[in-house]
Amino acid sequence: MTQKDEGLKRSIGALGLSANIVNIIIGAGIFALPAVIASKMGASSIIAYLLCGILITLVMLCFAEAGSKVNTTGGPYTYIETAFGNYAGFIGGFLAIGSALFADAAVSNALVNMLATVYPFFEAQWVRAIFLFIILGGFAFINVIGIKQGMGVVKFNTIVKLIPLFILMTLGWKDVSIENLYIQSAPSFKTLGETSLILFFAFQGAETGLVIGGEIINPKRNVPKGIFISILTVVLVYILIQGVSQGVLGDTLPDFTATPLIETAKTIFGPMGFTLLFIGALVSMFGYLSGSILNNPRVIYALSRDRVIPINKLSNIHKAFATPYIAIIVYTMLCFTIAVSSSFEQLAVIASSSMLIIYLLVALSVIKLRYALKSNPEEFKIPGGWTVPVLSVLIISYFLANLASDEIITTLIVITLLSIIYLLIKFIKNKSVE
Repeated sequence: MTQKDEGLKRSIGALGLSANIVNIIIGAGIFALPAVIASKMGASSIIAYLLCGILITLVMLCFAEAGSKVNTTGGPYTYIETAFGNYAGFIGGFLAIGSALFADAAVSNALVNMLATVYPFFEAQWVRAIFLFIILGGFAFINVIGIKQGMGVVKFNTIVKLIPLFILMTLGWKDVSIENLYIQSAPSFKTLGETSLILFFAFQGAETGLVIGGEIINPKRNVPKGIFISILTVVLVYILIQGVSQGVLGDTLPDFTATPLIETAKTIFGPMGFTLLFIGALVSMFGYLSGSILNNPRVIYALSRDRVIPINKLSNIHKAFATPYIAIIVYTMLCFTIAVSSSFEQLAVIASSSMLIIYLLVALSVIKLRYALKSNPEEFKIPGGWTVPVLSVLIISYFLANLASDEIITTLIVITLLSIIYLLIKFIKNKSVE
Protein backbone atom coordinates (compact mmCIF):
# COMPACT_ATOMS: atom_id res chain seq x y z
CA MET A 1 0.00 0.00 0.00
CA THR A 2 1.21 3.52 -0.73
CA GLN A 3 2.82 5.15 2.26
CA LYS A 4 1.06 8.29 3.48
CA ASP A 5 3.19 9.09 6.52
CA GLU A 6 5.64 11.74 5.39
CA GLY A 7 8.36 12.57 7.89
CA LEU A 8 7.83 9.71 10.38
CA LYS A 9 10.85 7.47 10.96
CA ARG A 10 10.64 3.67 10.84
CA SER A 11 12.75 2.73 13.84
CA ILE A 12 10.74 0.09 15.75
CA GLY A 13 11.50 -3.62 15.40
CA ALA A 14 9.60 -6.75 16.50
CA LEU A 15 10.95 -6.67 20.08
CA GLY A 16 10.14 -2.98 20.42
CA LEU A 17 6.61 -3.63 19.17
CA SER A 18 6.27 -6.62 21.54
CA ALA A 19 7.41 -4.53 24.50
CA ASN A 20 4.94 -1.84 23.49
CA ILE A 21 2.03 -4.33 23.35
CA VAL A 22 2.99 -6.15 26.59
CA ASN A 23 3.38 -2.80 28.35
CA ILE A 24 -0.16 -1.77 27.31
CA ILE A 25 -1.89 -5.10 28.08
CA ILE A 26 -0.24 -5.83 31.43
CA GLY A 27 -1.45 -2.72 33.19
CA ALA A 28 -3.01 -1.91 36.54
CA GLY A 29 -5.72 -4.57 36.12
CA ILE A 30 -3.40 -7.52 36.71
CA PHE A 31 -2.92 -6.43 40.33
CA ALA A 32 -6.64 -6.99 41.07
CA LEU A 33 -7.54 -9.58 38.44
CA PRO A 34 -6.76 -12.86 40.29
CA ALA A 35 -9.29 -12.24 43.09
CA VAL A 36 -12.08 -11.31 40.69
CA ILE A 37 -11.58 -14.42 38.58
CA ALA A 38 -11.14 -16.71 41.59
CA SER A 39 -14.42 -15.45 43.06
CA LYS A 40 -16.22 -16.81 39.98
CA MET A 41 -14.31 -19.98 39.11
CA GLY A 42 -11.88 -20.81 41.91
CA ALA A 43 -9.10 -23.19 40.88
CA SER A 44 -10.73 -23.74 37.48
CA SER A 45 -9.85 -20.14 36.54
CA ILE A 46 -7.06 -21.52 34.39
CA ILE A 47 -9.69 -22.66 31.86
CA ALA A 48 -10.94 -19.10 31.38
CA TYR A 49 -7.38 -17.82 30.88
CA LEU A 50 -6.71 -20.44 28.20
CA LEU A 51 -10.02 -19.69 26.48
CA CYS A 52 -9.38 -15.95 26.44
CA GLY A 53 -5.84 -16.54 25.22
CA ILE A 54 -7.30 -18.41 22.23
CA LEU A 55 -9.94 -15.73 21.60
CA ILE A 56 -7.55 -12.79 21.72
CA THR A 57 -5.11 -14.69 19.48
CA LEU A 58 -7.83 -15.03 16.84
CA VAL A 59 -8.58 -11.32 17.02
CA MET A 60 -4.92 -10.35 16.95
CA LEU A 61 -4.35 -12.57 13.88
CA CYS A 62 -6.87 -10.30 12.18
CA PHE A 63 -4.87 -7.30 13.36
CA ALA A 64 -1.67 -8.94 12.07
CA GLU A 65 -3.08 -9.43 8.55
CA ALA A 66 -4.67 -5.99 8.44
CA GLY A 67 -1.47 -4.45 9.82
CA SER A 68 0.69 -6.08 7.14
CA LYS A 69 -1.63 -4.81 4.39
CA VAL A 70 -2.18 -1.31 5.81
CA ASN A 71 1.05 -0.28 7.50
CA THR A 72 0.56 3.46 7.89
CA THR A 73 0.23 5.07 11.32
CA GLY A 74 -3.25 4.88 12.85
CA GLY A 75 -3.66 1.22 13.78
CA PRO A 76 -7.25 -0.08 13.79
CA TYR A 77 -8.63 3.26 12.58
CA THR A 78 -6.47 3.00 9.46
CA TYR A 79 -7.54 -0.59 8.77
CA ILE A 80 -11.23 0.30 9.10
CA GLU A 81 -10.93 3.50 7.06
CA THR A 82 -9.06 1.72 4.24
CA ALA A 83 -11.61 -1.10 4.11
CA PHE A 84 -14.89 0.77 4.55
CA GLY A 85 -14.20 4.46 3.91
CA ASN A 86 -14.25 7.72 5.86
CA TYR A 87 -17.51 7.22 7.76
CA ALA A 88 -16.50 3.87 9.26
CA GLY A 89 -13.03 5.28 9.90
CA PHE A 90 -14.52 8.31 11.64
CA ILE A 91 -16.68 6.14 13.93
CA GLY A 92 -13.87 3.67 14.64
CA GLY A 93 -11.28 6.38 15.19
CA PHE A 94 -13.38 8.39 17.62
CA LEU A 95 -14.53 5.28 19.50
CA ALA A 96 -10.84 4.35 19.87
CA ILE A 97 -9.86 7.83 21.05
CA GLY A 98 -12.77 8.08 23.49
CA SER A 99 -12.13 4.63 24.93
CA ALA A 100 -8.43 5.38 25.31
CA LEU A 101 -9.00 8.78 26.94
CA PHE A 102 -11.42 7.42 29.55
CA ALA A 103 -9.14 4.47 30.28
CA ASP A 104 -6.10 6.73 30.62
CA ALA A 105 -8.00 9.08 32.92
CA ALA A 106 -9.12 6.14 35.04
CA VAL A 107 -5.58 4.81 35.40
CA SER A 108 -4.32 8.32 36.20
CA ASN A 109 -6.80 8.58 39.04
CA ALA A 110 -6.06 5.04 40.20
CA LEU A 111 -2.38 5.98 40.37
CA VAL A 112 -3.10 8.98 42.58
CA ASN A 113 -5.57 6.99 44.70
CA MET A 114 -2.98 4.32 45.38
CA LEU A 115 -0.43 6.95 46.41
CA ALA A 116 -3.06 8.54 48.66
CA THR A 117 -3.43 5.30 50.65
CA VAL A 118 0.19 5.70 51.80
CA TYR A 119 0.60 9.47 51.47
CA PRO A 120 -2.73 11.13 52.45
CA PHE A 121 -1.77 14.59 51.13
CA PHE A 122 -2.47 13.25 47.62
CA GLU A 123 -6.16 13.36 48.54
CA ALA A 124 -6.15 17.16 48.16
CA GLN A 125 -7.58 18.11 44.77
CA TRP A 126 -4.90 20.70 44.00
CA VAL A 127 -2.13 18.20 44.80
CA ARG A 128 -3.77 15.63 42.51
CA ALA A 129 -4.04 18.19 39.72
CA ILE A 130 -0.41 19.30 39.97
CA PHE A 131 0.84 15.71 40.17
CA LEU A 132 -1.19 14.63 37.11
CA PHE A 133 -0.06 17.70 35.16
CA ILE A 134 3.60 16.88 35.86
CA ILE A 135 3.24 13.17 35.05
CA LEU A 136 1.14 13.51 31.90
CA GLY A 137 3.08 16.57 30.76
CA GLY A 138 6.35 14.72 31.29
CA PHE A 139 5.25 11.78 29.15
CA ALA A 140 4.02 14.19 26.47
CA PHE A 141 7.39 15.97 26.41
CA ILE A 142 9.29 12.67 26.12
CA ASN A 143 7.15 11.57 23.19
CA VAL A 144 7.33 14.93 21.44
CA ILE A 145 11.14 14.93 21.37
CA GLY A 146 11.29 11.57 19.58
CA ILE A 147 9.79 8.11 19.01
CA LYS A 148 13.05 6.49 20.19
CA GLN A 149 12.86 8.35 23.50
CA GLY A 150 9.20 7.34 23.87
CA MET A 151 9.97 3.72 23.05
CA GLY A 152 12.91 3.83 25.46
CA VAL A 153 10.55 4.75 28.32
CA VAL A 154 8.11 2.02 27.24
CA LYS A 155 10.82 -0.66 27.15
CA PHE A 156 12.18 0.47 30.53
CA ASN A 157 8.73 0.44 32.15
CA THR A 158 7.92 -2.95 30.63
CA ILE A 159 11.05 -4.52 32.13
CA VAL A 160 10.76 -2.81 35.53
CA LYS A 161 7.08 -3.62 36.08
CA LEU A 162 7.61 -7.26 35.08
CA ILE A 163 10.41 -7.75 37.63
CA PRO A 164 8.17 -7.93 40.77
CA LEU A 165 5.67 -10.07 38.87
CA PHE A 166 8.51 -12.36 37.75
CA ILE A 167 9.76 -12.66 41.33
CA LEU A 168 6.25 -13.53 42.51
CA MET A 169 5.73 -16.03 39.65
CA THR A 170 9.00 -17.87 40.32
CA LEU A 171 9.91 -17.65 44.00
CA GLY A 172 6.26 -17.73 45.06
CA TRP A 173 5.81 -21.37 44.05
CA LYS A 174 7.68 -22.52 47.17
CA ASP A 175 4.66 -21.46 49.25
CA VAL A 176 2.01 -22.88 46.91
CA SER A 177 -0.25 -25.59 48.31
CA ILE A 178 -1.07 -28.08 45.56
CA GLU A 179 -4.44 -28.78 47.21
CA ASN A 180 -5.47 -25.19 46.45
CA LEU A 181 -5.00 -25.84 42.73
CA TYR A 182 -7.22 -28.92 42.49
CA ILE A 183 -10.23 -28.37 40.23
CA GLN A 184 -13.17 -29.75 42.19
CA SER A 185 -15.70 -29.44 39.34
CA ALA A 186 -15.85 -28.07 35.82
CA PRO A 187 -17.44 -24.62 35.52
CA SER A 188 -20.80 -24.27 33.81
CA PHE A 189 -20.91 -22.85 30.29
CA LYS A 190 -22.64 -19.74 31.63
CA THR A 191 -20.03 -19.18 34.36
CA LEU A 192 -17.19 -19.71 31.89
CA GLY A 193 -18.76 -17.20 29.50
CA GLU A 194 -19.30 -14.54 32.17
CA THR A 195 -15.77 -14.95 33.52
CA SER A 196 -14.22 -14.96 30.06
CA LEU A 197 -16.04 -11.71 29.28
CA ILE A 198 -14.24 -10.04 32.19
CA LEU A 199 -10.91 -11.56 31.18
CA PHE A 200 -11.38 -10.54 27.55
CA PHE A 201 -11.22 -6.92 28.60
CA ALA A 202 -8.07 -7.67 30.61
CA PHE A 203 -6.36 -8.88 27.42
CA GLN A 204 -7.07 -5.69 25.48
CA GLY A 205 -4.24 -3.44 24.43
CA ALA A 206 -2.50 -5.02 21.46
CA GLU A 207 -4.58 -2.85 19.14
CA THR A 208 -3.15 0.26 20.83
CA GLY A 209 0.38 -1.03 20.41
CA LEU A 210 -0.20 -1.33 16.65
CA VAL A 211 -1.10 2.34 16.21
CA ILE A 212 2.57 3.10 15.50
CA GLY A 213 2.40 1.08 12.25
CA GLY A 214 3.95 3.92 10.24
CA GLU A 215 7.09 3.73 12.38
CA ILE A 216 7.68 -0.05 12.37
CA ILE A 217 10.62 -1.46 10.42
CA ASN A 218 9.49 -4.05 7.84
CA PRO A 219 5.90 -4.25 9.16
CA LYS A 220 5.03 -7.24 6.95
CA ARG A 221 7.41 -9.34 9.07
CA ASN A 222 7.54 -7.51 12.39
CA VAL A 223 3.81 -6.91 12.98
CA PRO A 224 2.75 -10.60 13.15
CA LYS A 225 5.99 -11.55 14.92
CA GLY A 226 5.53 -8.82 17.53
CA ILE A 227 1.91 -9.88 18.14
CA PHE A 228 2.78 -13.55 18.63
CA ILE A 229 5.59 -12.77 21.09
CA SER A 230 3.49 -10.35 23.12
CA ILE A 231 0.29 -12.46 23.34
CA LEU A 232 2.27 -15.57 24.34
CA THR A 233 4.06 -13.55 27.03
CA VAL A 234 0.82 -12.11 28.40
CA VAL A 235 -0.97 -15.49 28.54
CA LEU A 236 1.95 -17.12 30.39
CA VAL A 237 2.26 -14.23 32.86
CA TYR A 238 -1.49 -14.22 33.61
CA ILE A 239 -1.67 -17.99 34.12
CA LEU A 240 1.39 -18.11 36.37
CA ILE A 241 0.22 -15.16 38.50
CA GLN A 242 -3.23 -16.70 38.90
CA GLY A 243 -1.66 -20.04 39.82
CA VAL A 244 0.61 -18.58 42.52
CA SER A 245 -2.15 -16.43 44.00
CA GLN A 246 -4.63 -19.31 44.06
CA GLY A 247 -2.02 -21.73 45.35
CA VAL A 248 -0.90 -19.48 48.22
CA LEU A 249 -4.21 -17.96 49.37
CA GLY A 250 -6.59 -20.73 48.34
CA ASP A 251 -10.25 -20.12 49.18
CA THR A 252 -9.40 -16.78 50.81
CA LEU A 253 -8.17 -15.25 47.53
CA PRO A 254 -11.59 -13.71 46.64
CA ASP A 255 -11.54 -11.87 49.99
CA PHE A 256 -8.75 -9.57 48.78
CA THR A 257 -10.52 -7.96 45.81
CA ALA A 258 -8.49 -4.74 45.85
CA THR A 259 -4.99 -6.11 46.51
CA PRO A 260 -4.72 -9.86 45.83
CA LEU A 261 -1.13 -9.77 44.57
CA ILE A 262 0.03 -7.52 47.39
CA GLU A 263 -1.60 -9.90 49.89
CA THR A 264 0.02 -12.88 48.17
CA ALA A 265 3.42 -11.18 48.30
CA LYS A 266 2.95 -10.31 51.99
CA THR A 267 2.18 -13.96 52.75
CA ILE A 268 5.29 -15.13 50.90
CA PHE A 269 7.86 -12.40 51.62
CA GLY A 270 6.43 -10.46 54.58
CA PRO A 271 6.51 -6.62 54.68
CA MET A 272 9.07 -6.58 51.87
CA GLY A 273 6.45 -8.21 49.67
CA PHE A 274 4.04 -5.32 50.22
CA THR A 275 6.70 -2.80 49.20
CA LEU A 276 7.72 -4.86 46.15
CA LEU A 277 4.20 -5.20 44.75
CA PHE A 278 3.19 -1.65 45.72
CA ILE A 279 6.10 -0.31 43.67
CA GLY A 280 5.25 -2.81 40.93
CA ALA A 281 1.66 -1.53 40.75
CA LEU A 282 2.85 2.07 40.53
CA VAL A 283 5.35 1.25 37.79
CA SER A 284 2.66 -0.69 35.94
CA MET A 285 0.38 2.35 35.94
CA PHE A 286 3.23 4.62 34.88
CA GLY A 287 4.03 2.16 32.11
CA TYR A 288 0.44 2.08 30.92
CA LEU A 289 0.29 5.87 30.71
CA SER A 290 3.65 6.14 28.97
CA GLY A 291 2.53 3.62 26.37
CA SER A 292 -0.84 5.28 25.86
CA ILE A 293 0.65 8.72 25.31
CA LEU A 294 3.11 7.17 22.87
CA ASN A 295 0.39 5.42 20.83
CA ASN A 296 -3.03 7.06 21.11
CA PRO A 297 -2.18 10.59 19.87
CA ARG A 298 -1.19 9.00 16.59
CA VAL A 299 -4.84 8.09 15.99
CA ILE A 300 -5.67 11.82 16.19
CA TYR A 301 -2.74 12.47 13.83
CA ALA A 302 -4.08 9.85 11.39
CA LEU A 303 -7.63 11.23 11.48
CA SER A 304 -6.29 14.68 10.65
CA ARG A 305 -3.85 13.33 8.04
CA ASP A 306 -6.72 11.67 6.18
CA ARG A 307 -8.94 14.78 6.56
CA VAL A 308 -11.52 12.79 8.51
CA ILE A 309 -11.42 15.66 10.99
CA PRO A 310 -10.93 19.10 9.38
CA ILE A 311 -8.10 20.34 11.61
CA ASN A 312 -4.95 20.18 9.51
CA LYS A 313 -2.55 21.24 12.27
CA LEU A 314 -3.20 18.00 14.17
CA SER A 315 -1.26 16.15 11.45
CA ASN A 316 1.76 18.44 11.63
CA ILE A 317 5.10 16.67 12.06
CA HIS A 318 7.82 18.38 14.12
CA LYS A 319 10.68 19.36 11.79
CA ALA A 320 13.43 18.50 14.27
CA PHE A 321 11.93 15.53 16.17
CA ALA A 322 9.82 13.93 13.37
CA THR A 323 6.87 13.34 15.73
CA PRO A 324 3.17 14.38 15.52
CA TYR A 325 3.74 16.86 18.31
CA ILE A 326 0.48 18.83 18.14
CA ALA A 327 -1.60 15.61 18.29
CA ILE A 328 0.45 14.47 21.31
CA ILE A 329 -0.07 17.77 23.13
CA VAL A 330 -3.81 17.91 22.36
CA TYR A 331 -4.38 14.30 23.43
CA THR A 332 -2.50 14.82 26.70
CA MET A 333 -4.44 18.00 27.48
CA LEU A 334 -7.74 16.18 26.94
CA CYS A 335 -6.58 13.31 29.14
CA PHE A 336 -5.53 15.71 31.90
CA THR A 337 -8.85 17.57 31.75
CA ILE A 338 -10.90 14.38 32.04
CA ALA A 339 -8.67 13.00 34.80
CA VAL A 340 -8.84 16.05 37.07
CA SER A 341 -12.58 16.51 36.56
CA SER A 342 -13.36 12.81 37.15
CA SER A 343 -16.37 13.19 34.89
CA PHE A 344 -15.41 10.09 32.94
CA GLU A 345 -16.63 7.51 35.43
CA GLN A 346 -20.17 7.18 34.07
CA LEU A 347 -18.73 6.57 30.59
CA ALA A 348 -16.45 3.67 31.58
CA VAL A 349 -18.88 1.14 30.11
CA ILE A 350 -18.79 2.97 26.76
CA ALA A 351 -15.02 2.49 26.65
CA SER A 352 -15.42 -1.27 27.03
CA SER A 353 -18.15 -1.73 24.43
CA SER A 354 -16.29 0.62 22.07
CA MET A 355 -13.31 -1.71 22.02
CA LEU A 356 -15.51 -4.67 21.12
CA ILE A 357 -16.99 -2.72 18.21
CA ILE A 358 -13.52 -1.78 16.99
CA TYR A 359 -12.44 -5.44 17.17
CA LEU A 360 -15.52 -6.41 15.17
CA LEU A 361 -14.82 -3.79 12.50
CA VAL A 362 -11.17 -4.87 12.19
CA ALA A 363 -12.18 -8.53 11.75
CA LEU A 364 -14.62 -7.46 9.02
CA SER A 365 -11.87 -5.28 7.52
CA VAL A 366 -9.69 -8.35 6.95
CA ILE A 367 -12.44 -9.91 4.85
CA LYS A 368 -12.98 -6.70 2.86
CA LEU A 369 -9.26 -5.94 2.36
CA ARG A 370 -8.66 -9.36 0.81
CA TYR A 371 -10.97 -8.27 -2.00
CA ALA A 372 -10.13 -4.55 -2.10
CA LEU A 373 -6.31 -4.72 -2.14
CA LYS A 374 -4.13 -6.58 -4.60
CA SER A 375 -2.51 -9.63 -3.02
CA ASN A 376 1.18 -9.28 -2.17
CA PRO A 377 3.25 -12.44 -1.44
CA GLU A 378 5.27 -10.51 1.15
CA GLU A 379 2.19 -9.70 3.24
CA PHE A 380 1.13 -11.81 6.21
CA LYS A 381 -2.01 -13.85 5.50
CA ILE A 382 -3.87 -15.78 8.18
CA PRO A 383 -3.71 -19.55 7.52
CA GLY A 384 -6.99 -21.41 7.13
CA GLY A 385 -8.76 -19.14 4.67
CA TRP A 386 -11.80 -17.36 6.16
CA THR A 387 -11.86 -19.44 9.37
CA VAL A 388 -10.12 -16.97 11.71
CA PRO A 389 -11.84 -13.71 10.64
CA VAL A 390 -15.27 -15.40 10.56
CA LEU A 391 -14.72 -16.99 13.99
CA SER A 392 -13.56 -13.62 15.31
CA VAL A 393 -16.73 -11.94 14.03
CA LEU A 394 -18.93 -14.62 15.63
CA ILE A 395 -17.12 -14.51 18.98
CA ILE A 396 -17.12 -10.71 19.22
CA SER A 397 -20.80 -10.63 18.24
CA TYR A 398 -21.46 -13.07 21.08
CA PHE A 399 -19.71 -10.79 23.57
CA LEU A 400 -21.63 -7.76 22.30
CA ALA A 401 -24.89 -9.70 22.63
CA ASN A 402 -24.08 -10.28 26.31
CA LEU A 403 -23.86 -6.55 27.10
CA ALA A 404 -26.63 -5.24 29.36
CA SER A 405 -29.52 -3.48 27.62
CA ASP A 406 -28.58 -0.06 29.06
CA GLU A 407 -25.01 -0.53 27.83
CA ILE A 408 -26.24 -1.35 24.32
CA ILE A 409 -28.56 1.69 24.33
CA THR A 410 -25.79 4.01 25.54
CA THR A 411 -23.40 2.73 22.89
CA LEU A 412 -25.99 3.20 20.14
CA ILE A 413 -26.63 6.76 21.32
CA VAL A 414 -22.90 7.54 21.14
CA ILE A 415 -22.65 6.10 17.62
CA THR A 416 -25.69 8.13 16.58
CA LEU A 417 -24.14 11.34 17.94
CA LEU A 418 -20.86 10.61 16.15
CA SER A 419 -22.79 9.99 12.93
CA ILE A 420 -24.49 13.38 13.24
CA ILE A 421 -21.11 15.06 13.85
CA TYR A 422 -19.67 13.31 10.81
CA LEU A 423 -22.55 14.51 8.61
CA LEU A 424 -22.15 18.08 9.89
CA ILE A 425 -18.42 18.05 9.13
CA LYS A 426 -19.11 16.66 5.66
CA PHE A 427 -21.76 19.34 5.07
CA ILE A 428 -19.35 22.10 6.15
CA LYS A 429 -16.63 20.69 3.86
CA ASN A 430 -18.99 20.63 0.88
CA LYS A 431 -20.10 24.21 1.57
CA SER A 432 -16.51 25.44 1.73
CA VAL A 433 -15.74 23.77 -1.62
CA GLU A 434 -18.72 25.49 -3.21
